[in-house]
Order: sequence, then C-alpha cells, then structure tokens
Amino acid sequence: MPSDRRAAGTAPRTGRPPLSERRRAVTRNEIARAAVRLFSERGVAGTSVEDIAVEAGVSLRTFWRYSSGKESCVRPLLTTGTGLMARALEDWRPGDDVSGIVDEVWHATDEAVTDLPTVLALVRLAQREPGLRAVWLQAHDDAEAAFAGALARATGRPVDDLRVGVRAAMINSALRAAVEYHARRTADSDDDAEGLADAMREALRTAVGGLA
Repeated sequence: MPSDRRAAGTAPRTGRPPLSERRRAVTRNEIARAAVRLFSERGVAGTSVEDIAVEAGVSLRTFWRYSSGKESCVRPLLTTGTGLMARALEDWRPGDDVSGIVDEVWHATDEAVTDLPTVLALVRLAQREPGLRAVWLQAHDDAEAAFAGALARATGRPVDDLRVGVRAAMINSALRAAVEYHARRTADSDDDAEGLADAMREALRTAVGGLA
C-alpha cells in the first residue's frame, strides 16, 4: 500500500464479524423490520415501543438494549451499505467510472437487496414522518463522514481538505437523491432492485459530471 495512504490513516480491513456481533445485528434488523411494518400500518404516532417489541418477538429489555428509541430503531436498515460504499471509495479515483462503486457494493449486499422493499417503504415514510426523516438524514450525515474518511485515505489528503469534503458531499447527496427518487417511483409498483442500482449509477455520474 502506498505510503500516502498509510499516512492518511488507513484502517486494516477485517474479515467476517464474530458470531456474537452477527447475532446482535440480526436482532437489530428484526426490530427495525418490525417497526417499519407497524409504522406502515399505523403510523409512528399510533405505534408504541411495546408494540414493536411484541411484533419483533423480543422483550422490552432487549428492545432497549439494541435501540435508543421508537424512530431510531429503524436505523440499521439505513446503514447496511455505508461501510461497503466507503471501502469501495478507497479504490476509486477521479476519472474512473464512478458507476463501478455501485457494482462493487451491489454484489456484496445480498441482505440489503432482500430488505429493499422494507427500506424503500421506510424512505417513503420518512418523507412524511418528521421523526423518521431525522433518522434518515442523520444516517446520511454519518455516511458523509465515512465517505470523506475513505476519500482521504484514497488520495492521501487530510480528511478536512475542501476537495475531500466536497466530493464526499456530492457522492452522499447523489446516493440519497437516487434512493428517494426510486422510492417515489416504486410507491405503487413492485420494488425493482436493478432499477435502484441504475438510479444510483446515474446519480453518481451526474454528480461527478458537475454542472456542465
């Protein structure tokens, strides 16, 4: 690995998470899916933490162990691909076809594709439920920081470099716009995983192409 990337603080890539960590992730995702089902049926105001725990098949104690609140419990569904996207960005260079980032992430996220209908339902809910909107935007705010770190490691620039920050913001905003667009487009039709991938590729190409 080049010395400039080491200087930027590249963290070693790890293998598969330990079993206990995977089990925790499974529980968090089950709680998140249960919450989305109930929010879709009853709305956020009409759903309690107790309702979500029952729907997920966990105790209230378990719910609070894995979640900090009714709306925030959906966050795991919104962050599945952030780490994979950040790792893909470490290998991307300006001038490369940015759509390759989507291809690399897409082929590594079988679980995310399985959860896609639930995620898109959640994104649609976030357009009219302020609490969920806040969680959605916070997830992207955190993703932007992760993307900036990846781009800094890739280029050897400081993470607070303006060019790093602008590129991270462009990529992050493009991905958010693509997901929201696809969620709206599929509101009354079958969810189309490849259609989302196409929207993400087009959004990233548009962002990288600038205002020309």
